[in-house]
Amino acid sequence: MKPEIHPDYHEVNVTCSCGNKFITKSAMSKTEFNIEVCSECHPFYTGKQKIVDSAGRVDKFNQKYGNMFQR
Repeated sequence: MKPEIHPDYHEVNVTCSCGNKFITKSAMSKTEFNIEVCSECHPFYTGKQKIVDSAGRVDKFNQKYGNMFQR
């Protein structure tokens, strides 16, 4: 391998918005990284669904089309 052409591969401290912290390795220049969703809080891994509805879009959809899918 040629010297000095590979990126610096170092440890990065990752912090999720749920409070989970872990260390991974990356070639990015940062040593601290914040994420919104991780495997501890993502619905696919937890099996619990969270609906984040900040503008009332789910309620508006249910009012408009809610009766269409019920039998």
